[in-house]
Amino acid sequence: MNKWLKTILFLVGSAFLTRLIPFSSLFRNLDTMIHEFGHAVVTLLLSGSVLRIELYANHSGVTYSAIQAGGRSILVSLAGYTLASLFALLLFYLYAKGREKWGLVLTSGVAFIMLLLYVRGGFGMIWLSGFIVLNILIIIIMGKRLQKFYYLLLAFLTLEESVLGPLFLVTASFLSPTQAGDASNLAQLTPLPAFLWAVLFFLFSLLCAKWALSFFFQPSRDKYSIRKKT
Repeated sequence: MNKWLKTILFLVGSAFLTRLIPFSSLFRNLDTMIHEFGHAVVTLLLSGSVLRIELYANHSGVTYSAIQAGGRSILVSLAGYTLASLFALLLFYLYAKGREKWGLVLTSGVAFIMLLLYVRGGFGMIWLSGFIVLNILIIIIMGKRLQKFYYLLLAFLTLEESVLGPLFLVTASFLSPTQAGDASNLAQLTPLPAFLWAVLFFLFSLLCAKWALSFFFQPSRDKYSIRKKT
């Protein structure tokens, strides 16, 4: 079977199955968190300032920042969907290496930074706080099997959302080009239309998903660790 078709079918099946897990919807905000964190990090790297970040219960979010117009604004607008796709890929890479705990520590660290510095009030603070506490409990209390199940749930939900987000953006940019989020911003800053930017985000997310699933089907390194006899 064609690898691209296999990737798409696996994502569709994963999106269906994960929706059967109770409360799984709450963890889909992880992708939103990374998306907005991407905007914030690139803003700071380009000498801009991040005013605040808002996360909403419907899995959307917004980053309010100030940065010089032009090329820097383009890079900031590119960062959200791009980093979200790369982060999903990273989670599966860590899984392939048997480093699930590192992934949980990393996601908790990002959540803590956002909670400490940028997110104020409302759903965002509640979600970030609960996510951090739950991760700490999973790391400290839960056994390796449950920890791996929880990690894979986060990884697959993040992967799904990293692809579904750009896909919805393609539809939004086609129906209402001026209200398509980052794609609309990029259309205002460049000669390319919002629809084309949305398609590019979607294709990049599929590429990252293909790589991520290749890591998933690799055996975890810790299964094959061999203790040297003395």
